[in-house]
Amino acid sequence: MASTLDPTPRTTMARGVGSNADTIPPVYGYTAAGSAFERTTHPDYFGWIEHVRAAAGCTRPIRLAGQLLTVDSSTGRVLDQRHTDAMPDAAIYTACGNRRATVCPSCAQTYQRDAYQLLRAGLVGGKGIPDTVAQHPAVFATFTAPSFGTVHARVVKRHTCTNRKRCDCRAEPCHARRDAGLCPHGRPAVCWARHEVGDAVLGRPLCLDCYDHDHQVVWNLFSGELWHRTKQAAERHLAKLARRRGIPHVEVATASGKTRKVPPVRLSHGKAAEFQTRGAVHFHALVRLDGVHPTDPTAVIPPPAGFTAADLEDAIRVAVEHVRFDTPSHPDRPEGWSIAWGDPSKGLDIRHISLTGRGEVTDSMVAGYLAKYATKSTEATGHRSVRLDADTIGDYADPDGDHTARLIDACWRIGRPTGIPLPLSQRPRDHRPRPGFVDRWECPDCGTHTRYAACPVCIAQRQATLDAQPTKPATGNPYARLRRWAHMLGFGGHFLTKARRYSVTFQLLRDTRVTYRRNEDQDHEHPGDQLVDEHNDNTTLIVGTLTFAGVGWHTTGDALLANTAAAMARERRTTGREELAHELSNTRAATAPVAA
Repeated sequence: MASTLDPTPRTTMARGVGSNADTIPPVYGYTAAGSAFERTTHPDYFGWIEHVRAAAGCTRPIRLAGQLLTVDSSTGRVLDQRHTDAMPDAAIYTACGNRRATVCPSCAQTYQRDAYQLLRAGLVGGKGIPDTVAQHPAVFATFTAPSFGTVHARVVKRHTCTNRKRCDCRAEPCHARRDAGLCPHGRPAVCWARHEVGDAVLGRPLCLDCYDHDHQVVWNLFSGELWHRTKQAAERHLAKLARRRGIPHVEVATASGKTRKVPPVRLSHGKAAEFQTRGAVHFHALVRLDGVHPTDPTAVIPPPAGFTAADLEDAIRVAVEHVRFDTPSHPDRPEGWSIAWGDPSKGLDIRHISLTGRGEVTDSMVAGYLAKYATKSTEATGHRSVRLDADTIGDYADPDGDHTARLIDACWRIGRPTGIPLPLSQRPRDHRPRPGFVDRWECPDCGTHTRYAACPVCIAQRQATLDAQPTKPATGNPYARLRRWAHMLGFGGHFLTKARRYSVTFQLLRDTRVTYRRNEDQDHEHPGDQLVDEHNDNTTLIVGTLTFAGVGWHTTGDALLANTAAAMARERRTTGREELAHELSNTRAATAPVAA
């Protein structure tokens, strides 16, 4: 028997949607298709589809349970109340909001689109940013890490392809040398292979023992501080340039009511981090040059006349060449590790941005480029895992393993607690009575007999769980965060950051989207928005007492139906954008002047 029920409700906008013709097995409750068929037979199926609309495309939605109250803000009187027990599945579904495309493609796509709008608004204006930012000098810069050892690479000296993303040009030999030398560990230090795109050995060291894995994970840890100092150095260079040109400082008011003089220019940026195949992060940054308003510190104004994108590029190059610092002392390396950028002649790429839509680097291109990498993580290295702890670190870390396993081992080893030089088991025992000891007692939790005031076994177990918890710098160990971010190969920063004045915030974009969805179609109301429509008044408030009820869909059939509905909605939006772009291109072609 074949099913003729549609997996999603028919609408006039979804043309060409056929019915489900799959054969349903007799025991349909044990398969995804069978579970979906069972859901479609429920009388509230269409209500359930509309109920999960907000999180339909999410792979692991969050379920919330509780009560929603509509309250009159002027009198405090409860106008209406509704409990999730009366809703489908007795819960409200909300999207997880994860930015990683490998975890939740739907939420990552939403995050990527928001990031694109945020980054592009900082270049051309809009979304509350003045359009005058299009007149500010701006560059697109790429900062890379230094070399920590020789790795396999694909080098193309002369490109003949039209699309670098699908480059099929003939590559040069990886590491060709006239003398087939050996490294200190007796391994070949040459590679004559011409690696293709996607080769599994790209980014892997020629010799794992020669590669400095410790230095790389420490560099990942302090890369955020390195970027901060680089930006400060570039601003100092621009301030000196303004002084040489006779541009005076600007007097601004402080929070205490006093005034102070500041340089007339400052930098605003939007930055995305990307993992290279070798496991080191590098940054792509949109850097914009702004002026300083004397009375409004939040205003975005053009820099003084005379400053160009060439001045901004020179300031960045000078900062990259001179910024360098050493990390604090560590028992494995008392002098610390040197933190600096890679060779500027090879690892620093700065391009001027064209805001006219024509040119090699345009505003839309760089905004889309950074937004795409904001949804990625360590996938380029082949490593994917959640946060590691004492129980799971052994599955990924190995001091004698492959490249990624050694990086994770370096994170866990360098990030160990360093306040105690030796563990208690290796210290010389002194049986003399000490003030901190008590009479012998038995721990009620684990049964350990001890004279310490606190059970050492329970403390050790508690410490093992704390090794992966957030650690503030006040602990005195700046390397403790390496254990928390071992699954990220030591990098604990955000993958997309921006200056406060560069553009709008993600929160503003999310609030705007929520307002639009509430008003786009009054015939299709969201579960939580029905109360808003029933009492459409500025004096009412929606007060929710919601608690966490779980993660994920109840059945694989529910996930199949919800994701199918979301895929159809995404396809309709994509088709609409393509049709709109086609119409705009035809309109521009029709109105373009004809050459004589």
